[in-house]
Amino acid sequence: MISTYDTKFSTRLETAAAAKALLIAKLRPKAAVTDPLFAQREALRAVELNAVRAARLQTRADAKQAIAEAQEAAVQAQAALDAEALAAKRGARKERKVLSAADAKAKRDAKYAARQARR
Repeated sequence: MISTYDTKFSTRLETAAAAKALLIAKLRPKAAVTDPLFAQREALRAVELNAVRAARLQTRADAKQAIAEAQEAAVQAQAALDAEALAAKRGARKERKVLSAADAKAKRDAKYAARQARR
């Protein structure tokens, strides 16, 4: 440890030179260490990137498929509603025909009965 009471000029110069040398040593570039697994890591990154892209593509395809299925289901539901409405309309028409035919038969029978009663 440097004594604060023993501060000669030469000691201060040595201390300053040592501090400057430490600062310069910090700023010197370090020897570059090449990664031995650089190529393998690059390949792993590429594989991972391809996997992520494939997953995203699959997600998009699934979403499009789900939308298409929902639209198809909506079209099928609308077609079923239309067919049901048409069947109900036809059923109502058939009922009206049956009722009007029965009504016409009843009128004919009443006329026949009235003719028979006049005779």
